[in-house]
Amino acid sequence: MAQNIADAQAAGTLRLGGDLPVHRLGFGAMRVTGKGIWGPPQDREECLRVLRRVPELGVNLIDTADSYGPHVSEELIAEALYPYPEGLVIATKAGLERPGPDEWTPNGRPEHLRRAIDGSLRRLRVERIDLYQLHRIDPQVPADEQFGMLAELQREGKFRHFGLSEVGVDEIQAARRVLPVVSVQNRYNLADREWEPVVDFCDAEGIAFIPWFPLAAGPLAREGGPVDRIARRLGATPGQVALAWLLRRSPMMLPIPGTSRVKHLEENVAAAGLSLDDDAMRELDEASRGAGES
Repeated sequence: MAQNIADAQAAGTLRLGGDLPVHRLGFGAMRVTGKGIWGPPQDREECLRVLRRVPELGVNLIDTADSYGPHVSEELIAEALYPYPEGLVIATKAGLERPGPDEWTPNGRPEHLRRAIDGSLRRLRVERIDLYQLHRIDPQVPADEQFGMLAELQREGKFRHFGLSEVGVDEIQAARRVLPVVSVQNRYNLADREWEPVVDFCDAEGIAFIPWFPLAAGPLAREGGPVDRIARRLGATPGQVALAWLLRRSPMMLPIPGTSRVKHLEENVAAAGLSLDDDAMRELDEASRGAGES
């Protein structure tokens, strides 16, 4: 059963930018913060245990952002794991400011992006960030100004690879005219397939697609629903089935489920060892598309 296999290596590997290998089940570090993604977590020691457990389970990509806390997630990652295990990839983001709990304000001004990356480098205790992502394209700032500053920061050696978040194909193409894009992080799961064309584009172009909120399955996971039925048949949890569906959906898929509890982390990583057959994939795909149309 999937619960007994907790090793992210079972999900396979992709290479960010063609040269940075990561196992296809990562860890999203948003939840190691307080309520509203604001301030320190309620159980700080458990969150540190979670972060230390991550590489032990074969997970070698941790995704965070300067806005998580703000700053709390990056600081805890460094406290828990620095000096970092060999091969561990740390991805972070900039472009959102935090006026308060559950509040997010875009800021893509070039001077802000420069300050932001310097802050992330300091908090993460690294000389170069492996994957730096624009959390949102700020609609109040010309996109080329944002991309131009990020290209400049990349030339300066402050980050290795660049990614985008919550973007369509046209925005990816616009960014690629200025600097290479190796990843896209959009909301995508069994219950929300709005960004289906972006998944297909990334698949065709060899760009990693990082779905956030990957565990959501909505009504499909209700008792007797397709996710629940398949989970029972496989001796798995609905969340593991949702992750296994993502992993099979595309070879460029890189889910990053997050949690603040070790037990839940281990359960999520066990999805890497769960195999869905063609019948299960067809059932989930049809139910998922049907739910999106209703």
